[in-house]
Amino acid sequence: MRRREFVLTAGCTPLAAQPQRPRPNVILILTDDQGYGDLSAHGNPRLKTPNLDRLHSESVRFTDFHVTPMCTPTRSQLMSGRDALANSAMNVSSGRTMLRPDLPTMAGIFAASGYRTGIFGKWHLGDSYPYRPNDRGFQEALWFPSSHIGSAGDAWDNDYFNDRYRHNGKLERYQGYCTDVFFGEATKWIRQGGQPFFAYIPLNAPHGPLFVDDRYRAAFRDLPRPLASFFGMIANIDENAGRLEETLRAAGLRDNTILIFMTDNGGTAGVDFYNAGMRGRKIGLWEGGHRVPFFLRWPAGGFSRGRDINELTEVQDVLPTLIDLCGLKAPAGARFDGFSLAGLLRGQAGPPAGRLMVIQFSRMNVGRPQWGDACVLWKKWRLVSNTQLYDVASDPAQKQDVAARNPEVVARMRAHYEQWWKDVSPRLDTFLPVHIGASQENPTLVSPTEWADSFLDQGNQIRRGEPRNGVWHVLVEQDGEYTFTLRRWPQDIGVPMRAGLPAHDGEDGDYPAGVALPIARARLVVGAADLSKPVGPEDREAVFTLRLGEGWTKMQTWFYDQQDREISGAYFVYVERKTPARASAA
Repeated sequence: MRRREFVLTAGCTPLAAQPQRPRPNVILILTDDQGYGDLSAHGNPRLKTPNLDRLHSESVRFTDFHVTPMCTPTRSQLMSGRDALANSAMNVSSGRTMLRPDLPTMAGIFAASGYRTGIFGKWHLGDSYPYRPNDRGFQEALWFPSSHIGSAGDAWDNDYFNDRYRHNGKLERYQGYCTDVFFGEATKWIRQGGQPFFAYIPLNAPHGPLFVDDRYRAAFRDLPRPLASFFGMIANIDENAGRLEETLRAAGLRDNTILIFMTDNGGTAGVDFYNAGMRGRKIGLWEGGHRVPFFLRWPAGGFSRGRDINELTEVQDVLPTLIDLCGLKAPAGARFDGFSLAGLLRGQAGPPAGRLMVIQFSRMNVGRPQWGDACVLWKKWRLVSNTQLYDVASDPAQKQDVAARNPEVVARMRAHYEQWWKDVSPRLDTFLPVHIGASQENPTLVSPTEWADSFLDQGNQIRRGEPRNGVWHVLVEQDGEYTFTLRRWPQDIGVPMRAGLPAHDGEDGDYPAGVALPIARARLVVGAADLSKPVGPEDREAVFTLRLGEGWTKMQTWFYDQQDREISGAYFVYVERKTPARASAA
């Protein structure tokens, strides 16, 4: 059985031409770690989400819609329409976060079709050139790096309030709570005019740390504080969704705007309280890990009355669907692993009947995806870990393994998985490189987020001084002289490498104190070069200079104590090409 793919040729859409009307605007809201049960419209007995409930009542709802149960893979599939193991962005860290530069992206396709494009929030598909949002089709980009606010690559001490974010290549401070800022800046940009537009609002909330203004916890004082905070963060999201609706109405944009709401994986803090009868949560292969809400409203397109579509669908379907609905020009030969849902939305034919799909990603503490660590979906069936079979129509809680009773079903699903694995596995040992020395970004922060198959992407891991290390795959963009600045703390912290840091007292919560490390020697290996120098008690960094030739190589760093025992790798490495850029050819 061959792997399914949806292919477009440039300038063509597979549906018959529709009557001419102004092209619709598109707003896509993606929340982080909000599960299927974390909405009052889905039966949550305590959480009230009136604005999202209103959107639910006015939307076409895909009730059997699936993502990957982890941040980056879902985002990469959304942006590219390709499976995560095919597009390379399959993990939240470990050198597997970057989306293949050769693949067209949703933003790039919108931009090529004359749309204004903007992102406001969490990108998580590469922090440096050529992987950044502005490199991938977004003309306006307000974002933060890595997996969450407070991550290893983020501005130090960002804590959801009055933080510094990257805005079109510059680090700028924004006043207010993160979700308010991202919605607020998105609506300012929308009101600038110049339609049509594509606004992508991928929020970091309600991902931890669970920080929120205390007034949003008021309705949940009787619940444990983490759950009250989580629900409060969602209440704030709902409030902002209401403000966005007011903006669209006031600007006369509501009718001809496709508004999509979805979440990036199954639930976290709210799962034990209410999970809509499903088993599992984020990172798990059970239904609660990957089945999420998906609402789409477009009044001018005839999609404004509550209606459920129960066919099996997935996040890879979103890009081909928007290409159809908006009449976009896809690059010649663009290939997608999903299918357009435009037919289903219009009450016509949809994806092939009986489609099978595979959910698989790269686990943080394993790295290379393992054969069989997947969920295969087919109609009502779920094949978990290639061994357990569940009928979610009769057993939504997945309590009864029925593999022994349905050998033909298991055989068909295994055969599909085996062919799928054969197609994707050749790429799994190929890491995308961190680019250094590019004119588009010089210097470059090389973060431990991109250590190959070694997990360290959280600011708190750096504060704790976790004894981890890893190899970076690097692409030297230009021949020249380079400086490598190794640091225990980021450049904007004027603290010696051996020193600790006090705890950060944030607006709503704290970050732990940074532990002191007895760093006595720093070492750098780049390709064939192996350099080392001592670190004194007041040194804030160790700087190495060497010449590099253009091309691929590997890089690793070490910190050692006075007995020459390894402590960890350098948590922050700033690489700068010092020689002038080559003159462009005439």
